[in-house]
Amino acid sequence: MTAAPKATRIIRFLSAEGNVVFGEEPKKGCRFADVLEGSIADGWTKTGKQAMIDTMLSPIVPTEIFCIGLNYMKHYHESAAGRGIPLPDKPSIFAKALSSLNHHDRPVWIPALERGDELDYEVEFTFVIGKPCRNVSPDEALDYVLGYTVGNDVSSRHWQKNAGAGQWIKGKSFDTFSPIGPVLVTTDEIKDPQALQIITRVNGEVRQNSNTSDMIFPVREIISWMSKDMTLLPGTVVMTGTPEGVAAGMPEPKWLKSGDVVECEIEKIGTLRNFIVPSPDA
Repeated sequence: MTAAPKATRIIRFLSAEGNVVFGEEPKKGCRFADVLEGSIADGWTKTGKQAMIDTMLSPIVPTEIFCIGLNYMKHYHESAAGRGIPLPDKPSIFAKALSSLNHHDRPVWIPALERGDELDYEVEFTFVIGKPCRNVSPDEALDYVLGYTVGNDVSSRHWQKNAGAGQWIKGKSFDTFSPIGPVLVTTDEIKDPQALQIITRVNGEVRQNSNTSDMIFPVREIISWMSKDMTLLPGTVVMTGTPEGVAAGMPEPKWLKSGDVVECEIEKIGTLRNFIVPSPDA
């Protein structure tokens, strides 16, 4: 008996019945998806059933969320070089709280605490680890990748940079600050992660427009460095840095404000869309 082909474009959603379902990304405009069964370890295959998409969810539930700082050359020059920060010689790693996870087409909250309104976007090419990964070489690193998706490393710049005592994680981990999606594309479809256009639009205005070829540390080197004496578990999500064009790099920053619509698009993956609203605690 021939095994069913594995799906290569995976979504996760709430069905009309309220069930959490994995599915294959449908054609644009279609609200029904082929239901998938499987796991991170085994991949996903079609069941022959369909379900109606009610609400999109992040395509994966992360076991960890890590990010790489200052990983695009032009972004380094717009942000850090002018402050005398040397070019990193190793990938700079930080974490985001799992509670910051957010989804496609969902609101991002402006933090209610003081100076929380200095809100910025960061489109990020994002990979997901598919099997335990420890002490791997750059040459074998991509064998440990399950697939790729779009991330937005939403950042409260005051709390990230100017609040004292090194508040990077706090400034990037407020609730709703880690939208991921809308689809996970497996490595079967994306063979070269270093040749993809990457764009952010705010209310239709292009703010970031670059290519993953501008990364200082490519995905292979990121995985190899992170895995040295540190196991990356299946389901680990890594956002690989953002290109130039963030609000914080502008002479007069265009911070995100209530009502803004942010679209983060990566070639061969798709567009992650979120809208900005006040925190419910405001």
